[in-house]
Amino acid sequence: MKRFIYTLIVLLLVAPAATAQIHHVNQEALDMADQFVTNYDSLLNSYVLTKYTSTTRRHHANINTDYAFDQIPDSVIAHRLASLHTVIPMTFNQEVRSHIRMYLNRMRNRLDVMLTLSEYYNSLFEESLARYDVPEELKYLTIVESAMNPKATSRVGAAGLWQFMYTTGKNYGLEVNSVIDERRDAYKSSDAAAHYLHDLHNVFGDWHLAIAAYNCGPGNVNKAIARSGGKQNFWQIYPYLPRETRGYVPAFIAATYIMNFYPEHGLHPKRVTLPLRTDTVMVERNMTFANISKYIGIDIEEIRALNPQYRADYIPGQNGSYPLCLPTSKMNDLIQHAEEIFRDSEDSLSASPVVVAPDQERPAVTKKSASNRRNNNSSYHKVRRGETLSSIAAKHGTTVSKLKKLNHLRSDRIRYGQRLKVR
Repeated sequence: MKRFIYTLIVLLLVAPAATAQIHHVNQEALDMADQFVTNYDSLLNSYVLTKYTSTTRRHHANINTDYAFDQIPDSVIAHRLASLHTVIPMTFNQEVRSHIRMYLNRMRNRLDVMLTLSEYYNSLFEESLARYDVPEELKYLTIVESAMNPKATSRVGAAGLWQFMYTTGKNYGLEVNSVIDERRDAYKSSDAAAHYLHDLHNVFGDWHLAIAAYNCGPGNVNKAIARSGGKQNFWQIYPYLPRETRGYVPAFIAATYIMNFYPEHGLHPKRVTLPLRTDTVMVERNMTFANISKYIGIDIEEIRALNPQYRADYIPGQNGSYPLCLPTSKMNDLIQHAEEIFRDSEDSLSASPVVVAPDQERPAVTKKSASNRRNNNSSYHKVRRGETLSSIAAKHGTTVSKLKKLNHLRSDRIRYGQRLKVR
């Protein structure tokens, strides 16, 4: 009887802590879910997916995946994870289970796009990872990081498929400035991510710790190791890590599970059709998106979608060799009109500004003229190097057609230093 009472007291004392831990784990999974859905929804609204998936049927589930998953014994999930041929330990515990359940819930209506984008990107990811002798399964980090959205930007400024911060990206050779952001370049960012993961593994000697450091930085992982008394295992330093990082490794394992075992959960995706067979050419002279669009008959939004690293709608080829990705069907047109595109791009980017003669006097500003200026509702914009009508329209909340009408323009061509009326 005494033993029973003692056991009951222990259970009553432990139960609140256990409940709190379960709630905590679920909250971390929810945080990851919110980040995933935000990045995914942004991706789904992108030009390419809007154009090519509007008539595609969504996948269906034969069963209620949440309910069915709750009925699966832990041993089954653990066995499936163990059956994967991976270098990274696919640990199974309640944290991982919470994230698998989250993905089954959140990815159920999004799996079509994830699987299609995996086909589109995986060979690129695998090539970069292999170059640095990094495990192939780390390609699934892009699902956790960005929902495979090259234009994803976090609240703290991380960008691209691999969510590089500005400083880390620069340290690994990614060019980031007002014209180009190579964190959004799928090829270069994948190479940088593989290099970074390789270096982190050399530091910690453990892939779970390297993955955690990729998320929160090696400094935070070292602090967690110190606070744990020198433990060198992710699950042992788990309580000492930042909250987001505690959910990061479980989310990675869960994403790996879902992308390999979705059929076992009754999910039968109807694959999205992306008829984008693309080629890449290296450009060594300046090219503006407006002139590429004009001469080869491709929507400027599609050029942006395929080349998300260019922030100012032009390729600064005169400063080096930069890639231009286009549908394969447009490559002959590009070759045929290359000189015209180069010529018109140079005209729009390098037009000489008007020079005021030194002895020219400025008209005096009278009280009346100043008053008239204040009462004038018109606004003007001075064209900067690299700007286009579309980028100026976006900046001022108007449209290209309105800008052309206000300024009596017959084409999209504008000059550096030109003064445009925007309102």
